[in-house]
Amino acid sequence: MAKAAAKTSTSSTKKVASKPKAASSSVDSIQKVSEETLKKLQSLSIDPKLQADIEWCLGSYAHDKNPVGLIEMLERSLTVFKNEQAKKTKGVTAKLIGDLEKALVNK
Repeated sequence: MAKAAAKTSTSSTKKVASKPKAASSSVDSIQKVSEETLKKLQSLSIDPKLQADIEWCLGSYAHDKNPVGLIEMLERSLTVFKNEQAKKTKGVTAKLIGDLEKALVNK
C-alpha cells in the first residue's frame, strides 16, 4: 500500500498593516474653511477689512502654522455671515454658517 503524501497547507497569514486614512486635522480644516470664507466674502463684496485680515492670517499661518489668528477671523466671519443671513443676503447659506461653526468647535 502506497502512502499518500499528506498535503499540508502552510498558509502563512501575514497581517498587512493598513495605512491609516489621511484624516485632515482640525487645523487643516480651519485653513480650508478660512480660504472658503475669504472667497465668499470676496464674491459678495462684504467687509473688505475682514478680507484683508483673513488674507494676512492665512499668510501668517502658512509661515508659522499657528492657527490663533485664523480662529479669531473665523469667529468674526461667523458674526458677519449671521448678520448677512438675517438681512437675507443671497449667497449666505446655512451650510456656510454650519461649516464655520463646525470648524470653530473642532479647533
